[in-house]
Amino acid sequence: MRIIISSLICLISLQVCAQMIIKLPKTEDGHQWKTAEREFFSEDWQNTVITNVSQPELQAFIPENPTGMSVVIAPGGGMYAHSIESEGRDVARWLSNKGIAAFVLKYRLVPTGEDGVKDLGKDGIQVEAKARKILAFAVEDTMNAIKHIRTNSGELGLDPDKIGLIGFSAGGAVTMETRYKCDGDACPNFVGPIYAWMNIVDPQEITKDYGPIFIACSTDDPLRLAPASVDIYKQWLNAGLPAELHMYAEGGHGYGMKKQDLPSDKWIEQFYEWMLLID
Repeated sequence: MRIIISSLICLISLQVCAQMIIKLPKTEDGHQWKTAEREFFSEDWQNTVITNVSQPELQAFIPENPTGMSVVIAPGGGMYAHSIESEGRDVARWLSNKGIAAFVLKYRLVPTGEDGVKDLGKDGIQVEAKARKILAFAVEDTMNAIKHIRTNSGELGLDPDKIGLIGFSAGGAVTMETRYKCDGDACPNFVGPIYAWMNIVDPQEITKDYGPIFIACSTDDPLRLAPASVDIYKQWLNAGLPAELHMYAEGGHGYGMKKQDLPSDKWIEQFYEWMLLID
């Protein structure tokens, strides 16, 4: 399928950046989305979300003077929704203001009704099974995103060997599964699982070419995701790979770029400092 790109110019915090919407190719996945993709404000999550994504795409935030480094951002939402602002566009805006090209990924989601957030709450024990079923296609979308950026890195002013992948919660699962399953040009050079929901990711052996990792989570995460983040850190440590772990005493889950007046608010600054270190 031909990749289609549309573009516009935006002004963000006094910095001019080019925005592009990039439609990604996809294989047939056997899913049927009876409800159209929808962006709306979720009262349950107090955040803007997108549900019923059937067509994967990237929203690119390209700085006027890019450093060469780029990051693909996979929002969370239990594979039922994308927390598109606080775990997507807000992250991209922050990074682009630092000269880092950022690409917000809309990967395919579980087909739901009008409100995927409410369906997530209703599906109970079915959630993990449905999430696992769509995960492989979300990973395909992520690998296609990385390949697109690497293929077009020259015209975008980016370094093909400095492409990162960061994901939140379910997006963290997509991030880790992509790192485990990718090959060649589809692989990120570094990854950042943020309070990753590893329940839907099977344990994997890692190799020396997996590259650096930045991990952040909170001890008080109500989904009890802290131990899995520690396990990821141990994996990288045992393999002799560069790894940084931030485990905050408080922070909860799903905060993204929301301010809580807690040390976890600083994760994005610490991620940025870490990227400068591995650059």
